[in-house]
Amino acid sequence: MTDPKNPTQISIELSEEVGQGTYSNLAVITHSASEFVIDFVRIMPGVPKAQVKSRIILTPEHAKRLVAALQDNIAKYESVHGTIKEVKGSGPALPLNFGGPTAQA
Repeated sequence: MTDPKNPTQISIELSEEVGQGTYSNLAVITHSASEFVIDFVRIMPGVPKAQVKSRIILTPEHAKRLVAALQDNIAKYESVHGTIKEVKGSGPALPLNFGGPTAQA
């Protein structure tokens, strides 16, 4: 909500469609000197084709803020629910190389 006492606040709208969310079980991250691109992909067992469900493009500064916000939220989650266990080998073992610096999450 916009607070008339604090003009720096903005009102953020969330449509019903976007509010439903989109499931993704793989993120492919690439970057250039001016932007980070995160493709959220859904891979289904037994289906040879995966589909990018959403693409988010961020400035390097916003990408760094996103990492900090995720770290903060993960710490808060783990303080309530316990350590998130990382299961090695549970993700797809795919050769993902789109010609640039790439990471998977």
